[in-house]
Amino acid sequence: MKKLSIAAAMIITLTMANSCSDDFLDKKPWGVTAENVFYSEKGCDALLTGCYGVLGGGGQGLGYDWGASVSNWIYGSAGSDDAYKGSEVTDQEPANPVEKWELIPTNGYIAQKYRWAIGVGADRTNKTLRILKITEEQGGISAEAANRMRAEARFLRAFYYFEARLLYGDYLPILKEDTPDVKAVSNENAPGAVLAFIIEDLTFAIQNLPESQTQVGRPTKYAAMALAARAYLQDLKYAEAKPLLDNIINSGKFSLMPKYINNYDIATNNNKESIFEIQNSVNDGAGYGSYNGEMGIGLNWPHGGDIGMCCGFHQPSQNLVNAHKVDANGLPLFDTFNNTDLKNDQGIPSDEPFEIATDPVDPRLDFTVSRRGIPYKDWGVNRGQAWIRKQQDGGPYLPVAKPFLKKSEVSAFKDNTGGWMSGVNANNFRYIRYAHILLWRAEVAAFENDLGKALELVNMVRERAGADKVMGKVKVNVLPSNFYPWGNEGDIDWNEPAANYKIGLYPTFASKADAMRAVQWEQRLEFATEGMRFFDLRRWDNLPEKIGGKSMAQVLNDFAAGDLRIRNFMSGTNFSESDKFMPIPQAQIDLQPGVIVQRPEYK
Repeated sequence: MKKLSIAAAMIITLTMANSCSDDFLDKKPWGVTAENVFYSEKGCDALLTGCYGVLGGGGQGLGYDWGASVSNWIYGSAGSDDAYKGSEVTDQEPANPVEKWELIPTNGYIAQKYRWAIGVGADRTNKTLRILKITEEQGGISAEAANRMRAEARFLRAFYYFEARLLYGDYLPILKEDTPDVKAVSNENAPGAVLAFIIEDLTFAIQNLPESQTQVGRPTKYAAMALAARAYLQDLKYAEAKPLLDNIINSGKFSLMPKYINNYDIATNNNKESIFEIQNSVNDGAGYGSYNGEMGIGLNWPHGGDIGMCCGFHQPSQNLVNAHKVDANGLPLFDTFNNTDLKNDQGIPSDEPFEIATDPVDPRLDFTVSRRGIPYKDWGVNRGQAWIRKQQDGGPYLPVAKPFLKKSEVSAFKDNTGGWMSGVNANNFRYIRYAHILLWRAEVAAFENDLGKALELVNMVRERAGADKVMGKVKVNVLPSNFYPWGNEGDIDWNEPAANYKIGLYPTFASKADAMRAVQWEQRLEFATEGMRFFDLRRWDNLPEKIGGKSMAQVLNDFAAGDLRIRNFMSGTNFSESDKFMPIPQAQIDLQPGVIVQRPEYK
């Protein structure tokens, strides 16, 4: 799917040939494509493909890159208790205020996200919809083809607005394809107007998209249902989300993959669990800085040591690691998980002794987090400090392991065009998968006090989580440079799990509050470091029991206080109600003074 974006970009930027003549002053400017070039089915499809081409949120040629990543690793992950920005404090400094909840309107990262979602993504879909209408009126495309493309475009517009709403809330200008003057549209809206706009587009998409697509990457009606359900859940509209989730489950078209890691392997892109994936490709002729690989995660790769690439960002937090600890029955330690830290090697050189923790942990831990003494995909045993860019700034764990490709995949699936940012690769981002649907439906059931349904769905996900574990028990506690990759014969017992993995099923939920707490915990572990945590905490903060009886502010401030055991980066930080949404970028306000206004908490 993403390869088509190359053709679209070439068409859109095509230089129109002009011959010399006496009336040359009346010619169209060089480098600008006449709009009527697109008045055909082929032209409209090229424009639509261009709308897909920026889904990943990383494209240096369009004025944004890491701050616009569709994975939301900066805002949803590093901005929460799931992860740190990582790397070093002095590198990519605009991300520091996100992690410390000290954002100001002039921050460059939030400007990138706004430009990507509204200035490029939504704008492209609006232009496509407008030209599609003209083409249909002129007979250049059949009504059937036009409706199919219109449904896809409106899904994409809803997608871009949903992403923008996650950061900026309802302070967004509602721009349609027939808006007379976009510069005159204010971002002050009636309550619920932006959500209604998103749902209107998705309702059209549900009614007009097919149940399946021949080309991967294009949304189906179930993708539209899933995105609508997530949009409703952001506002805790459980009654509206419930039938959408039930329709997806009852369709029988999706199921959990046998293993948790199947959702993060290149070999299993677009699998039976996937409902909507962001398609990524590399080495496809687009060149370094292309839009076909998700450049937003290009920095999030091991930086030093034997497998060093660039640049060591997005390191999992100790709090997240602690959240994977379990009791003797394999169930979470809800109230005590962060009282003490699961043993880590912070400050311990790789050539000095360190014994990994023997505490029982959820097996998803070592698929999400790479820690010392545990085999790391097919690269070798993680040697600890020697593989970390700067432990005192980013902690003891490698950048998030899920999107990292295997060593055996480098030549074919890593961007090899010679750029310094080596993390761009062909691993898709599973934006919505079946596990999301099951756990969102479990959340609805918990809210409705349907304890049996909540129990059934949560245990389905937990049972799958227990079906796989990292194998390879490392039998030595010193990992010098000559140990790489697998040490000497006998140093690793490949018949034994790498750590003490244990996961159990809940026997029952005693109350609505217990069910909701279990659902929230499960969502954190299942989707850890996938850019959702901050936004989940924010919406759950409006529930009667909030987050296991704690407010969002208490959860994050407890995290910051506990984090001081690992590093001092969060010293003096404090999360408050005014930090729940990002400020409107000052650049947008400056472009439309008196029209685009700032959120009240940032004035």
